[in-house]
Order: sequence, then C-alpha cells, then structure tokens
Amino acid sequence: MTTTTQIRLAARPVGEPDDTCFETVTVELPALEDGQVLLRTVYLSLDPYMRGRMSAARSYAAPLEIGDVMLGGTVSEVVESRSSDVAVGDLVLSFSGWQSHAVADAGAVRRLDPSAAPVSTALGVLGMPGFTAYAGLLEIGRPQAGETVVVAAATGPVGSAVGQIAKVKGARAVGIAGGPEKRRALTEEFGFDVGLDHRSPDFVEELAAATPDGIDVYFENVGGPVADAVFRRLNTYARVPVCGLVANYNATSAPEGPDRLPGFMGQILSRSLTIRGFIQDEFTRSHGRDFLRDMSQWVGDGSVRYREDVVDGLEKAPEAFRGMLRGANFGKLLVQVGPDPTR
Repeated sequence: MTTTTQIRLAARPVGEPDDTCFETVTVELPALEDGQVLLRTVYLSLDPYMRGRMSAARSYAAPLEIGDVMLGGTVSEVVESRSSDVAVGDLVLSFSGWQSHAVADAGAVRRLDPSAAPVSTALGVLGMPGFTAYAGLLEIGRPQAGETVVVAAATGPVGSAVGQIAKVKGARAVGIAGGPEKRRALTEEFGFDVGLDHRSPDFVEELAAATPDGIDVYFENVGGPVADAVFRRLNTYARVPVCGLVANYNATSAPEGPDRLPGFMGQILSRSLTIRGFIQDEFTRSHGRDFLRDMSQWVGDGSVRYREDVVDGLEKAPEAFRGMLRGANFGKLLVQVGPDPTR
C-alpha cells in the first residue's frame, strides 16, 4: 500500500487563514484500477484563487468542504501506471492538490516534455497563470500599439506576463508592485517601460507622471487603493479585464466610508469604459492552442521572462500561502514537494 501526506481544510478562515484552518494527515491510497496512475508530487502551485475556495460564499466554483484536500495544480512523476497512454517515469501536469502522492485517471493528466521547457513552467508562465494573462489581456484588454497598459501585482506570474505581452503588441507597459526590489525588477528584468511602488508615499503623483496620456488598459489583479488611483487615470473607451482582487480576499467587513458605487457607475457611463471579469478557463477552447504556440515562442526567444519563488517542503505550504496573499512572494510561487528528476 502507498501512503500520502495530505494538507486538508480543517476550518473556514475568518480573515487571514491561520494554522487552525489546515490539518495534516497521512492516509493510505487505494490500489490502482485499469486506466489509472499513481503520482508522486514534484511541484505544487499556490495561487490566490485558493483563498476563495476555502470560503463557503457563493463564487464561480463550488467551495471546498471541511476535510477536503486543499486543491491546486501539480507537476508529478508517474511511479505506477495501469494505462498504456502514460508510462512510469513520465512527468505530468495534474490537479492533485496539497499532497505528496495521488491516484488519478490517466485521461486527466497531461504529459510534459522536459526537453522543451523546465517542467515547473507548466504551473506558471506556460500554465494557468500565463494563460490567464494571455487570454485576459488579448481578448478583453485588446491593447493597440502606442496605448498604455497598466497592471498591478506586476512581478507576479500573471502581472509580469501581462506587461511583457503588452510590449510584444507594441504598447507601453506600466507595472505596479510592492517595494523597491520589485520595482527595479519591473524595468530591469521584465522590460516594463515604467515600474511603480504602490507603497511609495508619492504613488498617486508617480502614477500620473508615468501615464501622461492616461491609461487605455488596466489589468486588475489587486483592487483596493491601487485600483482607486488607477481609475482616476482611465481614458475614454479604456478596457479593464478583472482577473483578481487579492487586496480584499482576507477582508472581514465592508470598507468604511460613503457608498462609492454610484460614482464608479458614473465613471463607467461618462467614459464608456469596458469592465469585464473573467475566469481563465472560459477561453480555453478559443485561445488554448494559440497560447501554447505564442507563449512557448516568446519564452524561447526571450520576449517573455519569468521568475519562480520555490519553497521547499509540503509542510511549508500554509505559511507560503499566507505570505502570497500579503504579497510576500516574488514571481510564481511553487512548493517543491519532492525531488525533481529533471534537475
């Protein structure tokens, strides 16, 4: 019998998830049936959407139930197979969640080619975050040459790709991140035209100086005070793909102050703004193949660069997850659960 170490949802969080929200257990896995594979997790992806799935509030997907394994994308090694399509030793993209081993249907995993790109990129720039940036920006943002694209959380896996794709399309890219190190990386590492630090006391003035002709596309990852400042700079006909609102994910009450919704709706009307929320998988059928072709080319020729923030050990996942929601990570956050046979 094979055992797996799992991190499960033990309680629904109120505010930031603390240690009482997680439970670590070791259980036996069932024997393989025909068409199934046994997986050993190599990398686990940590992503902001997981916070919403810990809550029972209505959302675009069903919430986790208490006792469920925390969900998440994984890169895994096949250690046993009862499928002719997947062999022992293959590296695959799966959705095994926060655990060391898992049993999966062979048809639910995708084989990876380690010679084409590091397998970890299947969880980042060549995976869901990269696709989120690609589809959201090109389908909703539709940047044109010479326009100004602004993106928050711009050193993260989605934001950094958004800015670089905008540059590929001939637009100006203005990135917003937290802290001087991330601000430098925006221009020196990721090739943005301007990098801004939202923690700067002069952020509002610096944003105005960086966008003298206004903002044509704002890729929304954060919400909160950053969004307040950006919305004042939006041009007529600006487009706003709404990907995430991480500044609000741990909120326990509504913001104080007057109701701003009427003013916000007035801006949408008077400036003919297009604001659309999206979930990346709604574009899989229409953009999936183009994404793999284009992003593989851009990563290969250096047009799109990426950074990974790798934490060692499954037991570190809860603390790394909390840090991500506070903006502590720098790049795509991964947990290395077990040895990577390609390195």
